This record gives sequence, C-alpha cells and structure tokens, in this order.
Amino acid sequence: MRRSIKAVLIVTGLAVASFAASAAVAQAAGQATPKGWNYEIKDGKRIPKAQRQVAADGGWREEIRQGSCVTVKEKTASGEYKESRRCD
Repeated sequence: MRRSIKAVLIVTGLAVASFAASAAVAQAAGQATPKGWNYEIKDGKRIPKAQRQVAADGGWREEIRQGSCVTVKEKTASGEYKESRRCD
C-alpha cells in the first residue's frame, strides 16, 4: 500500500512541476511591457522605448537614444519614410 501511495505522490508531483514549468515558459514568451513604462525588455535587458509623436494627419516622428547617438525616424501621411542618425 505504501508503494502505491508513493507512486501516486511522485506522479502527482511531476505533473504539477511540468504544468508550472510550461506555464512559466508560456508567460515569458507572450509577456509584454506595460504601456506606462518607458522601456521594453528584449533579450532580458531594458531597452528605452521610442517616443513616438503622431500627427493629426497620420504621420509620425520617433526618437530613439542609443548611448550618445539619437536615431530619428519619420513617416509622413503620404507614406514617405526618412531615418537619420546623429551622434554628439
């Protein structure tokens, strides 16, 4: 009787552990940074979010800082895309 109880406990423990591990992997894969935060997590590192400003006509402008460099991405309402980079 004790062997059967041990076997049931071991099987139950393995099932719980595998369920917890699969849930953790699924959560990490689909996890997104909340909207109010100013950074994203990519490859386990904090990366500043781009500050996108959307115009009323549908165009937008975005500035991304990388160290002392700034990358500016712009797209007009007509679909023209321009990207420039400057380092100070």
